[in-house]
Amino acid sequence: MSDVQIKLASLVIAEHFGDVVENVCTYLLKYGSNSSRVVIAETKLRADQVKKALCVLVQHNIVTFAVSRRGLVEYTADIQRALLLVRYAQYIYCAKTLYGDVGELIIEEVLHHGQILMSTVIEKVKEKLKEAMEGNQLDPSVIRDKFIELVHTHFLQRLPACSDPVDKAKGDDKTLPAIPQLKISDTELYTVPAHLHTEGFRKRKRSTGDVGKAEGSKRARSSSTSSADGKELPPDDGIFWQVNFERFHRYFRDQDIISAITQRIDKTAGEVVRTMLRISELTTDFMARSTKPLSSHEISRQLPSECKLDHRRLEQYMKLLIDDQTMIVRKFSDAGGGTYDIDLEQASRIICTANIESVVQERFGSKSYRIFKTLLMKKYLEQKEIENFALIPAKEAKELVYQMFSENFLSVQEIPRTPDHAPSRTIYLFTVSLCQVSHMLMERCYKSLINTMLRRQYESAENRRLIEKEQRVEAITASLQGSGADPAQVEEIEKMMTPLEKQQLQKYKRRIAKLEQSELQVDQTALVLNNFIMQEASGRS
Repeated sequence: MSDVQIKLASLVIAEHFGDVVENVCTYLLKYGSNSSRVVIAETKLRADQVKKALCVLVQHNIVTFAVSRRGLVEYTADIQRALLLVRYAQYIYCAKTLYGDVGELIIEEVLHHGQILMSTVIEKVKEKLKEAMEGNQLDPSVIRDKFIELVHTHFLQRLPACSDPVDKAKGDDKTLPAIPQLKISDTELYTVPAHLHTEGFRKRKRSTGDVGKAEGSKRARSSSTSSADGKELPPDDGIFWQVNFERFHRYFRDQDIISAITQRIDKTAGEVVRTMLRISELTTDFMARSTKPLSSHEISRQLPSECKLDHRRLEQYMKLLIDDQTMIVRKFSDAGGGTYDIDLEQASRIICTANIESVVQERFGSKSYRIFKTLLMKKYLEQKEIENFALIPAKEAKELVYQMFSENFLSVQEIPRTPDHAPSRTIYLFTVSLCQVSHMLMERCYKSLINTMLRRQYESAENRRLIEKEQRVEAITASLQGSGADPAQVEEIEKMMTPLEKQQLQKYKRRIAKLEQSELQVDQTALVLNNFIMQEASGRS
């Protein structure tokens, strides 16, 4: 965890949840696990503020808690989970692309609340659609079916719950804090309880002995009884859901693989790879090195009808994919007419390398790009060999190599000829360490995100008066139009904004749109680099 990551996480948390939550989260990120008492003392915030901030962070799964050896409940912040807040817009857009407006609203609600009941999501989405459809109501069963579909495709997952009495931290010591023991089996993660498939979300009365909710951590159920209070509970009370970010990342990675194959060969080859990924998307772990082997007959049956590939043409495309120098698609065996799989580790490497090469070309020029490509192909080369293979004059090649070396795009491997490691008797080989370059570019991506966010905040602060004035004018105009006012009155209100002010606002909105687009593009690069780093770490372990 670097200082750059902590600063970015602080900016994102402050933007989403405010300064108090940001202070608590930043303290936990900087100083590690701590109890609420220590956080209150160090941050100089009121106890109720810290407790509410911790509740918000736990609700959004940014902070977890556990009992320390001393018997205290300690809270730990997850830096990677906090940085995912930057990517929320991409998750929502992805849901819209795959599942339409209803899927988009469902994912938006779950992201907004962190963890939420299925019945609450359906109610909120129904109200939003009613407002958008100008009073026309959508059947709640349509929203429920879409929610269940998102669960079955693993975009939503169930949270661990506690149905047993809350255990004490250690033994029977009543002075120690009691925390819920949250558990869930793998089979329940993506299973919607049977009664929620068909039962309408009617309310039921709470009676004595009903299981209550243990608020704070995972909204788990506790077994403490309560008196009849007349409150109504939904049938899915205590069954909370969250977004499965790993599944979204897997979809983004698959799209990158399909795009790479489409650009290298053609659209039909991309559809073949898309079919292979779709068949194995729910049965292959995100960190798996390859997909499960698929027979050509299985691929042929699952191909889209518009492809119109017979068995002979499919075999030709499979041979073309196997012979491609990227080696993303491999032939596993000859059984059943041939079985094939996709090397996910190699695919992550190819996509990450392409991104790094693009950075090198934009930053250092085409000749440096040629040197970089040469080192990727040859692995280790001396200075003289680089000049010969890249076909660049010695002086210019030396300048370009040392320029890339100074910015950590190249590494040097020393091979001494004698035990004294004398420079004159040492061979210096230049090479490219993709992991090292990926880590370095990740840090630069984080710095770029910090700069764009700070610039966006500065632009908003500079134009605050104009923004507020526009909002007031729009509110008054909407109120007059709603009450059936004379068009002349509405026009008079709109003239409160002078042409110069409108022009300044247009420029501000264009700048903000560019900054937001830059944030999305930088985050996409960071996601590709992070996937490669995780894949490499998983392969080494």
